[in-house]
Amino acid sequence: MTLRTIPRAAVGGYLKAVRVPLDRAARLLPGDPEAGEVTLDRLEAAVRDAAGMALGDEELRHDAHLRRRAAAERERALRLRAEARATAQRADADLDRRTEAAESRRESAERAAEQRRKQADERRQAEERRARDAERRRKEAAAKTAAKQKAAADERAKRDRLAALDDEARALDEREEALTAEDESRRLRDATARAKAARKTV
Repeated sequence: MTLRTIPRAAVGGYLKAVRVPLDRAARLLPGDPEAGEVTLDRLEAAVRDAAGMALGDEELRHDAHLRRRAAAERERALRLRAEARATAQRADADLDRRTEAAESRRESAERAAEQRRKQADERRQAEERRARDAERRRKEAAAKTAAKQKAAADERAKRDRLAALDDEARALDEREEALTAEDESRRLRDATARAKAARKTV
């Protein structure tokens, strides 16, 4: 039996039988198993074309031509999917970089804001300390002024009391002098009266 006498159905059955273990092996290979299937599709199309040429079966050759075109389309689809995956991976990587950059900027902005808040708190605390110090100095100055005023008032009151005591002492001295003068005058009058009375009796 020669290739020319093999019916088309036998070629198809033979290729299907051969394809089963090859398809399984292709799925076990590393990488995209569909790429291995496309290679097997191309190989099957080539075998069908060769069988069609050998058998003079144009329908078998036409089927081989359609299978080659289908394999080419699948290969193109695989390539496009691979390019899409690569584009998606690049986009993901770019998105990751942008996300990391945005996160870094956000963290930097948060650190700067925290630093500004800390500096503002420090300035506020410093201003509060200055205000407290100024209030303390104002109270101390007011207390010193009040103490000085009280001391001056006490000194004036002391001087006024001393002056009043001096005035009172002078008044007492003047009164004593007046009483002494009055006693002396009375004594002199009494002595004069006694002298006159003594002369009359002589």
